[in-house]
Amino acid sequence: MCVLFKQISMKTPVSVLRLPRGPDPNSRGFDPNSPRFIALCPTTLSSSSSSGAVDEEEQRLRSDLRERFLRTLLLMTDKQVEFNMHEKVRVRARFGASDIDVLNFQVSGLETPLGVQKEALLRCQDVISCSFEL
Repeated sequence: MCVLFKQISMKTPVSVLRLPRGPDPNSRGFDPNSPRFIALCPTTLSSSSSSGAVDEEEQRLRSDLRERFLRTLLLMTDKQVEFNMHEKVRVRARFGASDIDVLNFQVSGLETPLGVQKEALLRCQDVISCSFEL
C-alpha cells in the first residue's frame, strides 16, 4: 500500500487591526472632551458641587433600580421567558443566566420562528422586552 502525502505550505498570518471602540463612556478611542463624545454620551450626573443633594438622590434611585433589575434576573432563572425582539420577532426560552456586564442572556430550548435551538445566547441589545410568569 502506497500513501502519498502532499506538503501543505502555511500561509503568512495576517495581524488583526484593532480599531478604537465607539463613543461609549467605558471604552477607549474618543476624547471625553470632544464635541462628538459630549453629543453622543451626555452624562446625567453634574460635576458641580452645588447639587450634592440632587446627586445623592439620583445615585440612590439608580441603586434601587439596579437592585430591582438584578432581583428580576434572579427570578427569571429557570423560568420560561418570552422575549420581544426587533423586527417584531417573539421567541420563548428557558432563562439560564446573564453575563456579568448583562450583554448576553444564556437560554435553553429557544423557540424561534425558524425552529428550536437547544442552547443559545441572546444579545441584550437585540431584546426590547421580556416577560415571564411569577
